[in-house]
Amino acid sequence: MENETGLLETNVMKGIFWAFLASALWGVSGTILQFVSQTEHLEANWFLSTRTMISGIVLLVISAIIYKGHIFNVFKSWKSFICIVAYGVFGLGANLYTFYMSVQTGNANASTILQYLAPLFILLGSIVFQHRKPLPIDIMVFVIALAGVVLSLTKGDFSSLSITPASLIWGILSGVTAALYVVLPRPIVGQSSPMVILGWGTLIAGIIFNLKQPIWVHMPHLTTGIVFGVGGIILFGTILPFMLLLHALNFAPSEVVSLVDATQPVVTFILSIIFFQISISFIEIIGAVLVILAIFILQKSHRKLTIDKHSEA
Repeated sequence: MENETGLLETNVMKGIFWAFLASALWGVSGTILQFVSQTEHLEANWFLSTRTMISGIVLLVISAIIYKGHIFNVFKSWKSFICIVAYGVFGLGANLYTFYMSVQTGNANASTILQYLAPLFILLGSIVFQHRKPLPIDIMVFVIALAGVVLSLTKGDFSSLSITPASLIWGILSGVTAALYVVLPRPIVGQSSPMVILGWGTLIAGIIFNLKQPIWVHMPHLTTGIVFGVGGIILFGTILPFMLLLHALNFAPSEVVSLVDATQPVVTFILSIIFFQISISFIEIIGAVLVILAIFILQKSHRKLTIDKHSEA
């Protein structure tokens, strides 16, 4: 019995490690994104066309090898077809665009914090559109997160913002679209592997972006920085972290894996300080910690409610 318990704990720790690595890579990707958008001045539409098209093809090729002919299961009905298209356009594609614009007009730190609020927007959506009564814990989380965001974006000086208004608006929209990114594919999650769904969603987003800005039209001068930057974002921001996350789920349940999501904003903060010489005040750190704490409390409390409901059933 002790051996079984020890083995279970070892597997959970393995899952946490791989999930931690995946979240850290997303943090690295956010920093690279700031480099290509601000230092290399890479135009958003061409970048997004390239990133989504290449990532989508690579993910579907990997999925076809792993899952054989089952990658087309998401198109077995009109309902699932509409769902995957909506996910690709209004979830994944819209999120990538709004996040990129937020970083380009501001910085990766603030943009990551704003996007990290996605669970709050999901909760808000359920309260507004599904008329779900908010719990006391929900109100507390909203207050903590709001205080954290205000401190992060003002550095304690409430008369000014540390980012441009445009970056703030794009950042809030990235949080909303990140919520859609989670909600829209839910009806088809049981039909296919998450990697297959991500692959099709990314490819659909790539097709939409390429209708507006084909990869081969008005190509930028491909400097070494752009090539390695875009390649790094595709590898560290899409393909590797998602595969690591799926691998982590082989060892630990999703509720445990999701608790290390906070690694992403922390890594982005640290790398921004190192590579962009961005000065981070103590007030900003407190604000970021409050936001991370709020999301942690929200996820843990609602996960407990879900488990309790299943137990009662």
